[in-house]
Amino acid sequence: MGLQLAEQYEDNEQYNEALEEYKKLHEQDPKDLSIIERLGHLSMVLDKKEDAAEYYSKILEFDATNTLAYEQLMDIYANSDRYKYYIYRGNLHQVEQKFEHAINDYKKALANTQEEKDANAARFVLATMYEQTGQNLKAIDEYLKLLDFEDTPEEAFLRLANLYLKEDAKGSAIEVLERARKHGYNSKNLLENLAQIYIRDGHADKAMEITEDELTKIKCLLECDKKEEAFNKLNELEDQYKTNGKYHSLKAQYYYITNDFEKALECVNEFDKFSKNNPLTYQMRALIYENKNDDYNSYLNWGKYNLIRGDKDVAINEFLNAYQLKNDDENLVSTLARLLEESGNKNHAMEFYERLSQLDSNDKKALEKLAEFRESIGDYKSQCDYLEKLYELDKRNTLNIKKLAIAYEKMRNKPAAIEFYNKFLELGKGDPDYKKIKNKVEKLAHTDMQEDEGLIDKIMKWFEKK
Repeated sequence: MGLQLAEQYEDNEQYNEALEEYKKLHEQDPKDLSIIERLGHLSMVLDKKEDAAEYYSKILEFDATNTLAYEQLMDIYANSDRYKYYIYRGNLHQVEQKFEHAINDYKKALANTQEEKDANAARFVLATMYEQTGQNLKAIDEYLKLLDFEDTPEEAFLRLANLYLKEDAKGSAIEVLERARKHGYNSKNLLENLAQIYIRDGHADKAMEITEDELTKIKCLLECDKKEEAFNKLNELEDQYKTNGKYHSLKAQYYYITNDFEKALECVNEFDKFSKNNPLTYQMRALIYENKNDDYNSYLNWGKYNLIRGDKDVAINEFLNAYQLKNDDENLVSTLARLLEESGNKNHAMEFYERLSQLDSNDKKALEKLAEFRESIGDYKSQCDYLEKLYELDKRNTLNIKKLAIAYEKMRNKPAAIEFYNKFLELGKGDPDYKKIKNKVEKLAHTDMQEDEGLIDKIMKWFEKK
């Protein structure tokens, strides 16, 4: 009855009464967004903008992507508070993934406030937006401006340190986190981040002083060449950490530095079970194989390592080095064909698809790629050869049969074209091209056609004459 009464008051333009009824409903269910939205709307109608702002802000607490709430808040503050207006407009642009517009809005918000707390809030969001859009140096500048204030959140220090790491400035990252400690921040998260950076910077002794993590302590011992102490700790903690990937990576490191490469590989395999597709897996394997003088597997794993990290060109070079040592690994050949094609080097890619078809005559993908390439350069004879091989592997593939018929028609090989068009008609009765091809067959039957040699054959004969 309550909702019906509220709606009836609203329909009758008895807005004050409707508002009071919706307030009662809101008390009964504070999380009903539809009721909160009606409260916001009626507050706007009655020019109670402060109340409306409170209701629309409450909607955002439950649904931070609610565009209506942002738009209403922008309307409320458009003339009364330009700082809040630009903040909400920036938030709306974030939701809409218009990041450059959002950045401009937050910059305008900064220009429209003299309050330190508001300015810092806007600057933090602005820095985050720069970081999100890959503008690391601008993000660093904004985070640095925040560090001069007492209420700077710990997250700002952590984000700034992470940005310095991305820019390969480990010393600056350490300085920022040490500054955070002086600022009074000593959370486990901050200390462990600092410890990891100290290790990366070659100061494992300093990391040991601040870390509370047992596995990080073992890492420090290994880095400080305290191998036996590290090994004893690994044995002590095995039951506790045997399902932890980091534990197995540390065991691998121990066996690596003690030159027990077979055991090191076993530990890397265990690490891989708990941390799939981690670049560290391939990095460790590559280093181990290097020390075993197994160049093929070393190149192979360096290739996989760089591929996961996004360094595709470096990965291709590593895989090509591996191929020079072993040219019958189907997975390697397939990977090279795909990567070369993705990088735009189609001619080189076809060499590897050809090699793949030699290694596995039943590889349909290789045959399809080769057929498509031959068609693209006008070599219809070779295209037909590959399509014929595909046909032998799957004689009911109507798409391949149709391609064969078209290719033979382009070669002006009338008997073969009609043969495969008829095969298509036998199998492809539901195909959208069925009627079109049926008419084509009838037309071809009454068309004089002399077989064409194909563009490539013509070119080769022309050169022979020369």
